[in-house]
Amino acid sequence: MVETEIVLNIIRLVVGVVILGYASYTDIKTRRASNILWVIMGIIGAVLLVIQYLYTDSFDAGRIAYLVFIPIMIIMVYVMFQLRLIFGGADAKALMALSILLPLPTLSWIPASLNLNLPLGETKLPYCWGVFINALLLFLFVPITLLIFNILKRDFKFPHCFIGYKMSLEKAKQKFVWPLEKIVDGKSKFVYMPKEFDTEEELKKFEQQNIKEIWVTPKIPFMIPLLAGFICAFIFGDFLTHIMNFIQSLF
Repeated sequence: MVETEIVLNIIRLVVGVVILGYASYTDIKTRRASNILWVIMGIIGAVLLVIQYLYTDSFDAGRIAYLVFIPIMIIMVYVMFQLRLIFGGADAKALMALSILLPLPTLSWIPASLNLNLPLGETKLPYCWGVFINALLLFLFVPITLLIFNILKRDFKFPHCFIGYKMSLEKAKQKFVWPLEKIVDGKSKFVYMPKEFDTEEELKKFEQQNIKEIWVTPKIPFMIPLLAGFICAFIFGDFLTHIMNFIQSLF
């Protein structure tokens, strides 16, 4: 029974790395990821859950209740996408598919004979939530990196320096970036990705104002920290649990 669960979790690991890895590649190249990837992940996740229910004893009364987190996470992600807290449709669909692939708070995938207790630590969260939290925490390094970059360039403008950098209009036309400025009543004003934003049209307005350089923010695919967060979940568990345990140990 235990061996079967380990095999199923290894399949989850392989499926997640392959699909998220390929989606990260296409996201970097084209800023798109095919919908079929998330359909495949969701179907495989559902099949693995059925096999796990039928052929292992891992679905006791406590664990089976965790399946309610699948619709909860799907609804939560949808709401976050509508509120523009998640910008990419592919990112939202990936998280929804992950809720089916990793709905339980257990993720044993190393045979006991190897004496490796991975993932490290225990969690009370479904691992799909753990992947999301890991990705968010890893994504926090982006503002820190941008700040260091701007300090080295001696470009200080708050909050621009935490979320972007200066770039010429000509380069901005060729890169995957969003302007952090918008022309309003003939003046440049800070804007953080409004719901409706035609980047090409906005850059033309800057040209009309004879502005040669603007602040931009890179379109960093969230799929990359999502892939990293997924891998980290299988090795370290979810970072939030480790952080909370560390805080509790101080008191």
